[in-house]
Amino acid sequence: MTARARLTWNGAAALRGTRAGAIRGLRLAAEHVLERARARVPIEEGTLERSGVASVDEEALTAAVSFDTPYAVRQHENLNYRHDSGRSAKYLEGPLTEQADTVAAIIAAQVRRSLRG
Repeated sequence: MTARARLTWNGAAALRGTRAGAIRGLRLAAEHVLERARARVPIEEGTLERSGVASVDEEALTAAVSFDTPYAVRQHENLNYRHDSGRSAKYLEGPLTEQADTVAAIIAAQVRRSLRG
């Protein structure tokens, strides 16, 4: 007895779904890093903390987290500044490095989810 099966591969739909999942994962991962960075950003009046944003370039499949004040870079890079407890220089670099595995897992989970749906 011979068994037959037919498989129809819809590659274009699979790629669209994968891309959509990657975009969703990048957005969630960037928000995750932003949340961690905001918890560490030096704070006096909260202006620097409030200036943080997460963005995704859907065409390039890249995400960014940024802080937009005239002193954001100086606060990030100057290791000699004194900060309140739990706040520090490298407020963006630290969380990004520490959360790299979580960021990868968030993106991977969204890509997998898109392939199931």
